[in-house]
Amino acid sequence: MKNIYLSKNAKDELKNYLTQAGWLLRLIDGSAFINSPIACHPDLYMCKLGVRDDAPVFHGDPVLLSDTYPGDIIFNGACTGKFFIHNLKYTSRGLLKTAEMSGMIPVNTRQGYTKCNLAVIDENSVITSDAGTAGAMEKAGIQVLLIEKGHILLSGYDYGFIGGCCGRTGSEIIFHGDLSSHPDFERIKSFIESKELNLKYFDTFPLEDIGSIIPEITDDVYDR
Repeated sequence: MKNIYLSKNAKDELKNYLTQAGWLLRLIDGSAFINSPIACHPDLYMCKLGVRDDAPVFHGDPVLLSDTYPGDIIFNGACTGKFFIHNLKYTSRGLLKTAEMSGMIPVNTRQGYTKCNLAVIDENSVITSDAGTAGAMEKAGIQVLLIEKGHILLSGYDYGFIGGCCGRTGSEIIFHGDLSSHPDFERIKSFIESKELNLKYFDTFPLEDIGSIIPEITDDVYDR
């Protein structure tokens, strides 16, 4: 079954696009576990363990989460399939063990909201606006496109992040909103296309962080 996890607040244009592509929408409303504007963000509850559609998804136990940092970021790692990137001090033991057993190379960063800040493009390439995270990844041998901060909406906050407004399905990177309005649009577009990937965005509404777009085909659920 082709499941895809989205915030309940994702715009209809994105929902319709994914539905027409054969994905079954799994809308997240996590208000029972986190009392904050980002409670419905999928990347607080699960971690995609690679870039391919059939890469497994680690589903965290939401009762382990709390409203305040760092209790809300224990599952917010970013994974390329080759690298596992997070503030490893706070990663849940279950997620970290799963990443280690999968043979991924751990990359430690001070940024706890790692997936929020990171658009995973392929096994060796990412986009971020966080200079500290970029430095740690470049040191590990990951190709990084560092972009300007801001220019992405996030309800309840000054601005959102590049990782939280996008996701990859197949050979396409999909953005929730008008990516062409971002000052680094041409650089982002060129970076993605240089990896022989396609770009999809919606120019009918502003670019908005919704906690990532997370596909899952396998029925496997990893130990929490």
